[in-house]
Amino acid sequence: MRKRTRLTLAAGLSVLLWGEWTNWRASRDGVGTGMPGSEAVVVLGYRDAGPRANAMNRWRVRAGLRSIDPTAPRTRLVLSGGACAGPIPEAALMARYATEERGYTGELVLEESSRSTWENIAFAMPFLKDVDRIKIVSLPTHAESARRFLAEQSPELAERLVRARDYRFGEWLPLKPVFALYSVAKAVRRARARTR
Repeated sequence: MRKRTRLTLAAGLSVLLWGEWTNWRASRDGVGTGMPGSEAVVVLGYRDAGPRANAMNRWRVRAGLRSIDPTAPRTRLVLSGGACAGPIPEAALMARYATEERGYTGELVLEESSRSTWENIAFAMPFLKDVDRIKIVSLPTHAESARRFLAEQSPELAERLVRARDYRFGEWLPLKPVFALYSVAKAVRRARARTR
């Protein structure tokens, strides 16, 4: 019985560590060191029925706000997401949370038309062209996909990508393996679609 318990605990710990490592690695993929200067912090929305930002979107906004470099001469917060699950765009729900509940008073842009990660990036690009550094904020595995999409859509802008602060050790710990598996499954589906 003790051996089985130890094996179960070891297996559980291995899964948690794998999820942690996968998210840590994802947070560092596709980014450079960047040059000092202005920045855009792009926060990707998650399906939200409203009328208040859901837990995932609130966390993403907090991760976006902690990603702001206080030494940057100018920061633009870009909140991206259309009305995918309810009547109010995700960007508007996140903006209300950022300003009314988190006290954000800086430059703010809402991208309220996108309905997918690909569109998040495509529709946010006009707000990224005049900044020196770009940070994309979401769950690390999701942000990694979004950075790849930016590299496909605009290699020039992708050269300005730097790390956001959406990865923290232990944050979302029980769910990180799930996020990692979901990311792997999406990558497999994309690869299969390209070979058809």
